[in-house]
Amino acid sequence: MVSKEKPTLGGTRIKTRKRNIAAPLDPASFADAVVQIYVDNAGDLELVAKSIESSDLNFSRYGDTFFEVVFTGGRTQPGTVKPDDGERHSYSVLDCEAKREAILPSVLYIQKILRRRPFLIKNLENVMRRFLQCLELFEKDESKKLSIFTALAFSQKLSGLPPETVFQPLLKDNLVAKGLVLSFITDFFKEYLVENSIDDLILLLKRGKMEDNLLDFFPSAKRTIQAFSEHFTKEGLPILVQYNEKKVFDVKLREMKSALTTQIAEETDVSEVIDTVKQCVKDANLPDVEVVRILWDVIMDAVQWSGKNQQQNANAALRQVKTWAKLLSAFCTSGKLELELIYKVQTQCYDDAKLMKLFPEIVRSLYDLDVLAEDTILLWFQKGTNLKGRQTFVKALEPFVNWLEEAEEED
Repeated sequence: MVSKEKPTLGGTRIKTRKRNIAAPLDPASFADAVVQIYVDNAGDLELVAKSIESSDLNFSRYGDTFFEVVFTGGRTQPGTVKPDDGERHSYSVLDCEAKREAILPSVLYIQKILRRRPFLIKNLENVMRRFLQCLELFEKDESKKLSIFTALAFSQKLSGLPPETVFQPLLKDNLVAKGLVLSFITDFFKEYLVENSIDDLILLLKRGKMEDNLLDFFPSAKRTIQAFSEHFTKEGLPILVQYNEKKVFDVKLREMKSALTTQIAEETDVSEVIDTVKQCVKDANLPDVEVVRILWDVIMDAVQWSGKNQQQNANAALRQVKTWAKLLSAFCTSGKLELELIYKVQTQCYDDAKLMKLFPEIVRSLYDLDVLAEDTILLWFQKGTNLKGRQTFVKALEPFVNWLEEAEEED
């Protein structure tokens, strides 16, 4: 029997399934290469930058490793700031002196690198966030260098570095409790304010969502306005103390205004409203002048204006003045405060067209209700210093002033 020839696969192309074969990661070799560039150029950052620009190193993959080398001189162990095996150089940020002139070149060097490779800003964020979360692992001098670097980075407007990257990682409870955050942020404020204004700093804090939370940098036991003032006064930053005091003051004013707005809208008894104001003044140590201004604003904000009907507007305003005259009288306790009230009325009547013609009627009503004294009105008429519409209002009030003077002569 002749057996049949078996079929073969000769000449047949066998297709293999495609796989994603990842190249092995080798951050150690990358770090060693960057370190060698530093060493070859003896730490001259201008030359280092040129060498890095002309190199074919894979920055897109090893961006975090690159900034570890920049900050510490070599690789760090994953998740920490401790040195890892491998080559190191002695020209890093943490090897500099803790002075702006020593650290500024590193900031400008990184700025130059980021301009050529803007995608690296994310890696810079990653490394800075990790370092700031590990502040307790740095020596005090090293922490100060990081704070100076950070301040200079924002001062130089380092490409795209978001403030929340810096401020938010600092708020770890253990770091705050040990006072490490307060020390870091104090050095940061000092350095940043060398070349920037307090307004610039506040804008930066606002972008970092920290403008209203400055006390969060303090350990919980010292989280008070007094501790804030004492600390930054001692550290030579009175401008920051003044800003914070004003901010706290503004908050207290808003709280008081909100409480009064509610009570007046609900037509709460005048005596109860007076007690509320007295308590706010006591709690926040509010100046009498500010109290008078707020009272007038809140009272007039509650008026139901009718639109273009001048007489209805006048009636509504005068009715409101009559209703709350006792409240105004309780806090206009001197000629100075009465004069401040007239200035407040003058400003509002000048700024609001529908009230322009009501000035003399409001003043007369306040006089009739024993809120304003005759001497105060005459003083305003003769020597008032608020120039807003003064000439118009003086003329409008002249008949009433003449009546006051005639009545005084008759008496």
